[in-house]
Amino acid sequence: MARGQSPTVRRRRLASELRRLRESAKLTIDEVGEKLECSASKISRIETGHVGVTPRDARDLLELYNVEADRLEALVQLSREARKNGWWHAYREVFTGAFVGLESDASSLRAFQALLVPGLLQTEDYIRAVIRSIRPDWTGDEVERRVAGRMERQRLLTAPEPPNYWVVIDEAVIRRTVGNRDVMRRQLLRLCEAAAMPNVTIQVVPFDAGAHSSMEGPYLILGFPEQADPDVVFVDTTTGGVYLEEQVDVQRYTLMFDHLRASALSPDDTLHLISGAAERLSRQREE
Repeated sequence: MARGQSPTVRRRRLASELRRLRESAKLTIDEVGEKLECSASKISRIETGHVGVTPRDARDLLELYNVEADRLEALVQLSREARKNGWWHAYREVFTGAFVGLESDASSLRAFQALLVPGLLQTEDYIRAVIRSIRPDWTGDEVERRVAGRMERQRLLTAPEPPNYWVVIDEAVIRRTVGNRDVMRRQLLRLCEAAAMPNVTIQVVPFDAGAHSSMEGPYLILGFPEQADPDVVFVDTTTGGVYLEEQVDVQRYTLMFDHLRASALSPDDTLHLISGAAERLSRQREE
């Protein structure tokens, strides 16, 4: 999986620039729709990144905004690049929305999970056990397709320029046996291996820490290397998730994560806790 600016990030950047240029031209969305003889909702969806923009539409918008020729051509080219497919398009039925495209280009990932091992750190057997519990109606082929997609996604952490991945998990993630003892033991060992990677930091919030800043649920803060690409928060839900891009929301979750890290065990103490849990499962297996 090649690293580099993904089509998703290009589309997000183009959408933000088109919105900024419209506002600079002192035009409303309704006025743009009227002048270009299209619906205002189309312009709105383009500016929010919910739909892509064709090079022709990009050119029409930019000409309306009186953008200078060199800048116009650069943005039209960006619209072409934003329409290319990323590796995840081969798994359309597995990955929906913009999440994986954004993740693939992030320079930093800060995650909290309360119930599951984060997807980037799951073993194949753990993935299967989770999917079969959540979707018992899926066929074996459907399950394996999702396992393959998640394993492909994990190559992000060993790419030539991997993101810095800081993950905090609740102690319940470590204590709950998913699949069976062997599956869980191997999963815990995988966490220990990942913790030794230079770009990965893992912390556990112990039960005795009590209430903490992130008890409402899991989330991920994605940071990007380019100033033109502001950070975004992905709040996980059972229906797919919500993206938060307003600076006030990103700052709030960043502060939440900082407080969460302070409540958690140190990385060394976390490794001791996880390895101890793996050893207990190994002893239970021998008994």
